[in-house]
Amino acid sequence: MPDTHYTIADLLRVMQRLRDPDGGCPWDLRQDFRSIVPSTLEECYELAAAIEHGDYPHVAEELGDVLFQVVFYAQLGREQDLFSFEEIVHTLVDKLLRRHPHVFADGNIEGRVDAQCEVADVKRSWEAIKREERAARSQRGVLDDVPVALPALPRAQKLQKRAALVGFDWPDARAVLVKLEEERNELQEAMATGDAAAIADEMGDLLFTCVNLARQLGLDAESTLRHASAKFERRFRVMEAALAEADGRGLAALTAKELEALWVAAKARE
Repeated sequence: MPDTHYTIADLLRVMQRLRDPDGGCPWDLRQDFRSIVPSTLEECYELAAAIEHGDYPHVAEELGDVLFQVVFYAQLGREQDLFSFEEIVHTLVDKLLRRHPHVFADGNIEGRVDAQCEVADVKRSWEAIKREERAARSQRGVLDDVPVALPALPRAQKLQKRAALVGFDWPDARAVLVKLEEERNELQEAMATGDAAAIADEMGDLLFTCVNLARQLGLDAESTLRHASAKFERRFRVMEAALAEADGRGLAALTAKELEALWVAAKARE
């Protein structure tokens, strides 16, 4: 029996069946646009994790899960006469053609542009086109379409990047380091007062400045912090394993000095 190779049409039909009131899945039938947002975010993070680990068979699986989220929204849109999967695809292709005039001559998929374009030129053109799109949606402010629902780190980075487009930015990373020290001092002063609200406010400023420094250094704040967290987790597990092999005690039974020695040893092993 030959292997079955399903298509996007099969996926759309599966989604229709899952949402069919006559014999569909009770869980899927209960969902709406808002209720599946957490699942969408979770699937995106699982995809990011698979990519970070270089687990490409798993990447393919997670991409399928993310695609399923799109198909789910498309089915909800069709049921409410809001939009269809075909309209989603059309809107996406139309936007890609519009935003890449350096590739698609006259907005034609097969149209070719002879002149070579530099990355810097592409970025300038991209931002100019997006400004026109925002204006068409009556979004006049530079920050108008930065999603509120973005995780804090990427949203901070996006806000800073947008502000930088109109010249509101630090000249270089060294200037941000000076600001970072200023924010650290202000946090220290707030801690001395014991004012919880002031401490939280200054801590936020410090984190925001750290994101700015990452951006100035050409780093993605989210990815950089995820890498640091993974490194911490790896070393912490080494500490646990080393202690278990030595005398079976738990980390909680150690003194601060003993914990520091284990940490230094875990770092040295890398």
